[in-house]
Amino acid sequence: MTTASTVPRNPVWVEAEREAMGRALQRAGAVRARTSPNPWVGCVIVTPDGTVVGTGATEPPGGAHAEVGALREAGARARGATLVTTLEPCSHHGRTPPCTDAIVAAGVRRVVVGIPDPDRLVAGAGLAALAAAGVEVAVGLRADEVEEQLAPYLKHRRTGRPWVVLKLAATADGRIAAPDRSSAWLTGEAARADVQRLRAESDAILVGAGTVRSDDPRLTVRGAGAAPDPDRQPMRVVLGGAGADARVQPALSLGGDVAEVLEELGRRQVVQLLVEGGATVAYQFHAAGLVDRYVLYLAPALFGGDDAVPMFAGPGAGRVQDLWRGRLVDVRRFGDDLRVELAPLAPQPVPALAGSVPETKGA
Repeated sequence: MTTASTVPRNPVWVEAEREAMGRALQRAGAVRARTSPNPWVGCVIVTPDGTVVGTGATEPPGGAHAEVGALREAGARARGATLVTTLEPCSHHGRTPPCTDAIVAAGVRRVVVGIPDPDRLVAGAGLAALAAAGVEVAVGLRADEVEEQLAPYLKHRRTGRPWVVLKLAATADGRIAAPDRSSAWLTGEAARADVQRLRAESDAILVGAGTVRSDDPRLTVRGAGAAPDPDRQPMRVVLGGAGADARVQPALSLGGDVAEVLEELGRRQVVQLLVEGGATVAYQFHAAGLVDRYVLYLAPALFGGDDAVPMFAGPGAGRVQDLWRGRLVDVRRFGDDLRVELAPLAPQPVPALAGSVPETKGA
């Protein structure tokens, strides 16, 4: 029997494994919008001479996992090879058989895993099953990158709550709407297309009832960023409810504390929630410390006064010492607009919710 390996490898082979993990990360990123609530995983199979003989990525729910897809492509060439995967392979029966069984049957000699899977049906069992079958196992290659890529899935499995992305489009002076509450087309076409991509990666989109009344949004994925499956649209959620004739319908209406809303959405297998406003809803999530990522689209425009609608509607920090401070994750330019992504300096501690995490890893 073998255990998770910490033995140094030949430098040439270590680099081959690092490159394979990079390719697996790319494959996983390409299916980001298609796999939820299952994790978006990439897998690469490499022979001892460094030749890539198979690659795979998680298929939509009910389809093959990344490891099985890579093994199918590799065929007999998988025997004696190394399988590199971003997330621990599953070892239980769901809608699909265990990936560990397929790996052992293919004769794979070594498995390199980015990170363990916190799903309670996996949680080290996949690694143990491979080791028990005599497969050499190593864990932790490019783990930081895998953690970042799978952050929404990991939070959902660890806490039962979705990953919360707060998206706001604003002028350079931090205003999201005119005094008359009109807000259409603050940003340009390129930025709006990126919002569609963000919507496609999310399982649900949430707005307040006030936004429904003032903007009557559809909250669907459209245009170049449209969901790969036209029937796979994010769930639409309205805090406080929406009229029967609102364009957002059919929508889920929820009320109460926003933390309780997150728990309910987590039970409904929402892995990533996109909060699109308005200012009151944005303030509720921000003030409660429930935002995992802030995505701000800033237009080169100014309202030039203090009467336009700010990003957040509510009392803010009373002193400089009380400012919310985060870290800069990413800055990109889309046409004339700037996309700024911020994260809290440290994740908010959230207790695990017993029985609330859906058992979907094998779906």
